[in-house]
Amino acid sequence: MNGHHLILGELVDFITGEAISDTHDERHRQSLARLLVNGKGFDRNEIQTRFELLTRAGVNRAIVPVDFVISLSGRVCMIVKYGPGSLVTRHRSALAASRLVADYQIPVAVVTNGEQADVLEGPTGEVMRRGLEAIPDRVELLRVMADAAFKPITKKRAEMESRILYCFEIDGSCPCDDTICRL
Repeated sequence: MNGHHLILGELVDFITGEAISDTHDERHRQSLARLLVNGKGFDRNEIQTRFELLTRAGVNRAIVPVDFVISLSGRVCMIVKYGPGSLVTRHRSALAASRLVADYQIPVAVVTNGEQADVLEGPTGEVMRRGLEAIPDRVELLRVMADAAFKPITKKRAEMESRILYCFEIDGSCPCDDTICRL
């Protein structure tokens, strides 16, 4: 056992080719990675996995992983946050992450448990669509980017979003959760 995840051995990360721990959650992430590449048309080099996002709440700091950060034409345009269970409880933290991964508002944030997905409009937080099939493919995301404002995130807004992310992802999390890193 490692943290609170049952380690089933090792597997090869579909995007990076690295050997990683095989867990039930990781199997869902790998299915999502295959969907993004094989089903949605993204190149592996357009997807950054396990993006380490520094979050702060006052003097408290932690690193929260963002499972997939997708960049096209030199801009981050979509994030995908995986978490088991209910999707609606993860909307706000995914929106906060979409305002912290870059210094501008990312147009699309996806929340998924590996079986269902909610596709959120970054600027408003509105659910655009539901279902894994509703995750934008590469061509559609390029169209979304053409209409996106990529509005800069102010320092004050980033501070507030960081506090929100910290509260949702760190406060009250299991002490043995090894997917986050308290600093």
